[in-house]
Amino acid sequence: MIRYIARRLLYVVFVFFIVSILMFGIYKMVPGDPARMMLDTSIANTDPEQYNKLYQEARERLGLDKPIVVQYVSWIGNMLRGDFGYSSQYRMPVIDMVKTPMKNTILLNLASLVLVFGITIPLGIVTAVKQYSVFDTVVQVGTVVGYSLPAFIISLVCIFFFAVKFPIFPISGVNTAGFTGTGWAKVLDTAKHMALPLLVMTLSSLGGITRYVRAAMIDVLRMEYIRTARAKGLREKVVIYSHAFRNALIPVVTIVTGWFVGVFGGSVVIESIFMWNGIGNVLFTALKQQDFAVVLAMQMFYVVLTLAGNLIMDLGYCLVDPRVKLE
Repeated sequence: MIRYIARRLLYVVFVFFIVSILMFGIYKMVPGDPARMMLDTSIANTDPEQYNKLYQEARERLGLDKPIVVQYVSWIGNMLRGDFGYSSQYRMPVIDMVKTPMKNTILLNLASLVLVFGITIPLGIVTAVKQYSVFDTVVQVGTVVGYSLPAFIISLVCIFFFAVKFPIFPISGVNTAGFTGTGWAKVLDTAKHMALPLLVMTLSSLGGITRYVRAAMIDVLRMEYIRTARAKGLREKVVIYSHAFRNALIPVVTIVTGWFVGVFGGSVVIESIFMWNGIGNVLFTALKQQDFAVVLAMQMFYVVLTLAGNLIMDLGYCLVDPRVKLE
């Protein structure tokens, strides 16, 4: 186990540097000049000399005046020391700029993760045990409908019912404009603003994961050892939860790992619709504004997160199924 983890960590380091070179090269080939986007273009018309001076200072601040190889070495060295660069759009260090959006995204996605898996796993188990029953049929129809609808359609429906028809929840922002409360008052205000995007994220994910858990459970319930366990007189709950569900966890672990990475990724569509100040919306805006310091820092963070998630997934396979050996 220790040797396997050590090899995988070496693999993570190797892949990290290869991907960093590719990502850095790709973004450098994108047309545009981030230094010019930092400046007020009106200065060029009134005082060209002052504009050129400010432009050269901006290039030096962003490190664009150096050769491409030197830029990469400087960028990756600073990143490994915790310096993720300077945002040309927000005029501040990237690490300071992403703190609040990342916190908001993690809060929203963690709440969604708890709700989704708290609903889909029991629902998937029950529908698998009661296969072809009326309950199973109703759930399958509902999951197909939910799986087929895009997130923005579900968002519009929820806004219509819960913000327009019945004005229960606000439709935008993380907190009420001008809100200055603290403690529980702030928690309740944030929860009220989070309700609609959380509802949309949960409804968008229920269908696919419920069907996934159901299919995994149905496959396991058809195994010979399940029939043997029932023939031995074990209680049905013991058969389902101690024998069947544990062996159905392997595909579920794969889904959980994907969601673990997604917790930090944000949702561009949902965060844009509800004006939720999250990292998905920040990345989308940074791409439009060619704020590559933000984009590169977040992309490399996701690379590390994905590689770590794959390692956790492999270790999780061993925990849920001792027959899986790491070689």
